[in-house]
Amino acid sequence: MIKKVYEGSINYMQILDENGVVDKSLMPKEITGPLVIGMYRNMSLTRAVDSKVLSLQRQGRSYTYGPCIGEEATQIGSAMAMRKQDIFVPNFRQHGVFITRGMPLDRFFLYWKGYEDGNVIPKGVNGYPVIIPVSSQLPHAAGIAFAQRYMKRDSAVVTYVGDGGSSEGDTYEAMNFAGLFKVPCVFIIENNQWAISVPRKNQTAAETLAQKGVAAGIKNILQVDGNDVFAVYKAVSDAIAASSGGPTVIECVTYRMSMHTTSDDPTKYREQSEVDMWKQRDPLERLRKYMAANGLWNDNLQKEMEEQNIKVVDDAVEKAEAFKLDPRSMYQNVYSFMPQTLQEEMDEMLESSTAHTE
Repeated sequence: MIKKVYEGSINYMQILDENGVVDKSLMPKEITGPLVIGMYRNMSLTRAVDSKVLSLQRQGRSYTYGPCIGEEATQIGSAMAMRKQDIFVPNFRQHGVFITRGMPLDRFFLYWKGYEDGNVIPKGVNGYPVIIPVSSQLPHAAGIAFAQRYMKRDSAVVTYVGDGGSSEGDTYEAMNFAGLFKVPCVFIIENNQWAISVPRKNQTAAETLAQKGVAAGIKNILQVDGNDVFAVYKAVSDAIAASSGGPTVIECVTYRMSMHTTSDDPTKYREQSEVDMWKQRDPLERLRKYMAANGLWNDNLQKEMEEQNIKVVDDAVEKAEAFKLDPRSMYQNVYSFMPQTLQEEMDEMLESSTAHTE
């Protein structure tokens, strides 16, 4: 006997197309003028920050950096969909999420200058530090979500992984755990088409990356236009609203318009024609077209915002570059409290440092 025991499909959602036209039947009611402008401002600030760090890195004033140019809609749409009590668990490219969720910009620049002090998340930001090892953040996220449910907190965890990272074992383990225990976790696969120099088609045979949640028993699975901030916002909002019933996997189809990191040269492995094609889908330009057509934006507002972004970014860089290292921080930011053993080590370090300088 042969009988079919499973059959499924993955839906794709787009609300705002490349010409700035929306599907009104899908547009969330809460997306009104002020929220749209806030989305655009956060996306623009994120791109301005990217541009500044790239410049600093080329000047030797910052270290290796992975820009998120082209991926702003995925990041800002998801960050603005989160409630205050929700928690984000990033990888190393969620700059827009950090900015939107309130991470002080001077700390952001401080981290990319090589100081771990910049990776200390202030209270109220409700996020976790930059995590470099690919996909290792997902088991953390699943565990944090389990803790939120165990403590009976009305809090969802939103975590991010790239297309390449979706093929890592940590991703499957985290999704399997989340699906089994039905934890309030939203997995966002930020499919930017390239895992460093490996194209998406060469690192998985899956037709969609979203379907990787199927084997984990995750019921809520969706693929969205990752350059459409409205679609991302709706998908994540809906996922958070449903998180008490279990996890969601959302694949955001977007594009990395710049290099993987500043140690990478994308011209060695991809065609400029591909980049040019995706530039036509630029998330900022798409949103700006919508805003202009609906009387929410004009050239004067654009100029005013760009000038403000320059000032905000330059002030943050100046503050970061004035930073004075306190060696005590490497002991103070390890645990939520200071264990006696670390206290003794810190005291010994301070004594020896004083003796040395004298």
